[in-house]
Amino acid sequence: MNLHEYQRLQAERGELDKLLAQTPETDAIDRMSLQSRKDSIEKVLATVPTPIREPVRAKLTFRGKPVVKSYGILAEFGALAVNRFADAIAAFAASMAGPLGARGAIPNRDDFQLLITGTALGSFGFELEERAKDGEMYFEEFSSIEPAIDKASALMKASLGSDDDLADAASDIDPRALISLRDFLRTLVEHEAICSLEYKDKCFRFCDSGEVRRSQERLSQDNIREKEEQIEGAFQGVLPKRRTFEFKLSSTQEIIAGKVGAGIADAGVINRILNQPTKICVHTTCVGTGRPRYVLLKYEEPSSLE
Repeated sequence: MNLHEYQRLQAERGELDKLLAQTPETDAIDRMSLQSRKDSIEKVLATVPTPIREPVRAKLTFRGKPVVKSYGILAEFGALAVNRFADAIAAFAASMAGPLGARGAIPNRDDFQLLITGTALGSFGFELEERAKDGEMYFEEFSSIEPAIDKASALMKASLGSDDDLADAASDIDPRALISLRDFLRTLVEHEAICSLEYKDKCFRFCDSGEVRRSQERLSQDNIREKEEQIEGAFQGVLPKRRTFEFKLSSTQEIIAGKVGAGIADAGVINRILNQPTKICVHTTCVGTGRPRYVLLKYEEPSSLE
């Protein structure tokens, strides 16, 4: 049961209470009918958990060669594009729970499904909605789909900005998710289409096919260079809430800064080993000629180096 249905039943129960209060005791038949309906509603409400939130909804619309104004869209392109977009969102969402393998099925893929709930007009596209895990339209408190759409949208926007903009957006993106988004953009390029993505009060859109092509090129492996490396030095400090760190390199005394990866649950514990020699493993992202971004994957306790 979704939030709207739950609230409708609650409102109906309230109206029945008012009607019962206004109906004289002598109108026994009417009172029995009202009470019967109220009992049935309470029985339903008692059997379902209270919905916490509405599902995440988005509108993905297209323009360009495969689209006939607001009348229709080539079925082959529409099916392929929305499937590639759904795959990308699933990859982004799944990667928040842990690193994705380079191959194979996306872990817990069914938990990150999108429903097509209608056609979006204006140009032509689809209304998409997060699917509940239990199939009964009940949604957990926090959505993994919303941050996934946020990240995908931010990455497409950053791909049209500077190298530093793109490096910031891409630094904590799983390579598999990046590939999935690139596949979606390649589909647009191959069909000379552009897209617009609207959700909540946010919107990202490509203005023309040149921007789509540029975005795809800038998200390529040639432009975004990633690697894991071991670095020796000492932590200078960590901000636990912001999950950022500073680290002095033993080789050059340079201080680098970066994000603490999701694999380190409590970033604050690093502050107990400040200024002590250690070795860390970081994921490094470089875009174009921009400076590298670092994500801390793991670190060694100083005692293990003795």
